[in-house]
Amino acid sequence: MNRHERPVRNRLNGDVLWYKDAVIYQLHVKSFFDADGDGVGDFKGLTQKLDYIASLGVNTIWLLPFYPSPRRDDGYDISDYRGISSQYGDIDDFQAFVDAAHGLGIRVVVELVVNHTSDEHPWFQRARRAPAGSPERDYYVWSDTDDKFAETRIIFVDTEKSNWSWDPVAKAYYWHRFYSHQPDLNYRNPEVVEELLDTMRFWLDKGVDGFRLDAIPHLVEREHTDNENLPETHALLKHIRKKLERKHPDVILLAEANLWQQEAREYFGEGDECHMAFHFPLMPRMFMAIAKESAKPIKTILRQTLSIPDECQWAIFLRNHDELTLEMVTEAERNFLWETYAADKRARLNLGIRRRLSPLMGQDRRRIELLHMLLLSLPGSPVLYYGDEIGMGDNIDLGDRDGVRTPMQWSDRENAGFSQAAPPKLALPVITDPQFSYAAINVAEQDDDPHSLLNWIRQTLRLRAEHAAFGRGSMRFLKTDNDSVLAYLRECRDDIILCAANLSKTSQAVRIDLPDMQGLVPVELTGETMFPAIGRQRYSLTFQPYAYFWFKLTNNGAATS
Repeated sequence: MNRHERPVRNRLNGDVLWYKDAVIYQLHVKSFFDADGDGVGDFKGLTQKLDYIASLGVNTIWLLPFYPSPRRDDGYDISDYRGISSQYGDIDDFQAFVDAAHGLGIRVVVELVVNHTSDEHPWFQRARRAPAGSPERDYYVWSDTDDKFAETRIIFVDTEKSNWSWDPVAKAYYWHRFYSHQPDLNYRNPEVVEELLDTMRFWLDKGVDGFRLDAIPHLVEREHTDNENLPETHALLKHIRKKLERKHPDVILLAEANLWQQEAREYFGEGDECHMAFHFPLMPRMFMAIAKESAKPIKTILRQTLSIPDECQWAIFLRNHDELTLEMVTEAERNFLWETYAADKRARLNLGIRRRLSPLMGQDRRRIELLHMLLLSLPGSPVLYYGDEIGMGDNIDLGDRDGVRTPMQWSDRENAGFSQAAPPKLALPVITDPQFSYAAINVAEQDDDPHSLLNWIRQTLRLRAEHAAFGRGSMRFLKTDNDSVLAYLRECRDDIILCAANLSKTSQAVRIDLPDMQGLVPVELTGETMFPAIGRQRYSLTFQPYAYFWFKLTNNGAATS
C-alpha cells in the first residue's frame, strides 16, 4: 500500500479536540485478518494490515470487544475487562498494535461494555454465592421478586420476556436490560464505580485514546422510573470524565445512546460528560431521503437537532456491526423502510434491518457514493464500517448480526485471503454468493483499479481531510426550488464548502439561494474545475441521477486546501 499517496491526517499532537477531525474505521478483530492460521482474526493480523487502514485516509480505529468472553453475544458478554481473548493474542500483541497505529498517526478507541458483564465473570460468580446485602453481592442488582421496576421496557423483545432472571445459587432475581446471561452492574455501589475507573485507567496506560461506552442510558436504576437516562447516570458520567481527565486530558468518551437527538444531546452535559455521541435518528433518514427522493427527512431531523457544547461532536454513520436500527423513527416510517430495504423478512431483526450498505443499495455504485458524500459532509465525525469501502455483502442466513460480521475480503484466494485455516475452522464463513463473493469483490482487485469504490473512498477522504469546514465548521441549509436536491454550506473561517446532492433516480435541475455569496467562484473539489461565479440571481446547477457536488467557494477561482 506504500505506493498510495498518504492522506493528510491529524497526527498525535496532543490536540484535546482531535475527535472533531476524526474519521473512524470500525472493525472486529476476529473478522479482519488471521495471522496465525487458526481461522480467527487476531491483533498480529490487524497490525499487519495497518498500512491498508492508513491508506484509506482514516485517522481513528474503533475496535469491537476483544476481551475474554464466553461469546454468547459476540464478545459483548465480558468475563474479564483487563484481558485479551486468547484467540486474538495477548496483551503484548495489543500493545504492539496500539504502538504501530500511533506510529501511523492513527488513534485507537475501544469498546467498553459498561452496563453489564457475562454471568461467567468472576464478579457475578462471587456475587451469587455471597450473602444478601454483602459488598460482593451488591456488585449487581438483585430482588426477591420479579415485579420490581415494572415500568421498564424490554429491549430484546424477540428473545427476552422479562428484565429479571432467577438465580438458583443466590436464590434471588438479578436484573438485566439485555440478554439473561448479561447481569447488569450496580453503579450505586462505589466499589463498582472504582472497578470501572481502574479498568479504564488500565487501557489508557496501554495507549488507548478513548472508549465507546455501550448502552449507557441504562447504567443506574431507581424505582418508579423507566430506568433510562436517569440523573444518576449523568452524574456518574460527569464523575468518570473528571477522574480520567486528571491524568489523560485528551481521552474521549463516545456515548452509545440509541435515543432521539434531544435525549442523546443530554449525554454531552455542559461539555462535562461524553465528548461524542452517536446521532441515531439521522442514520435512517439518510436512507429515507434516497427512498423518497426528498431532502425533507434529512433537513427536518437536523433542524430539530439542538445545538451542542462547542467542545462536543456527533458521530454519524451509515452502517455498523448491529442491525440498521429503526427505533428512532415513527411506526409508519419503520414500515416504509422495512418494505423498501427489507422486503425479505429474514433481513429484519428486532426493530431494524441486518444488512450491509451495498446490499441495501442494490449494489448501486451511484447511491453508495451519494450516501458516503452525505456521511462525510454532514455535521459530525463519520464512522466507516470495515468492508463497506469495497462494497462487501452480507449473509442473512447466519444468526443474529453475524451476517454483517463476516471475514474481510482481501483477495480472490481461498478464504478471501483472510486466513490459511481450513474453511470449516473460520470464525464465520466467507461470502460465496456470486453477487458479493470474495472472487468478485476484494481489496486486491480494487486496489489495482483506479476507478474502484475503494480508490474513490481514498480520494474522497483525502479531499475531506484538506478542509477544516467538514470537521469543525458550522452548517446551514440553503433554500432551493427542488425538493429532490439537498444543498448546504459548511463554513470554518475562510474555508467555505458548498455541498449539493441529487437524491433522485432521475436527472434534476435546481436553483439555490446564495444571497451572501455574490462574487465567489465555486471550484469543484475533485477536479478543481471552476464553475460560473455566483451572481445576484439564484445559482443554477444540473445533476445526473444520484449525483453530487462539493465546491470550494473562493474569491478568485483558485482551489485552495
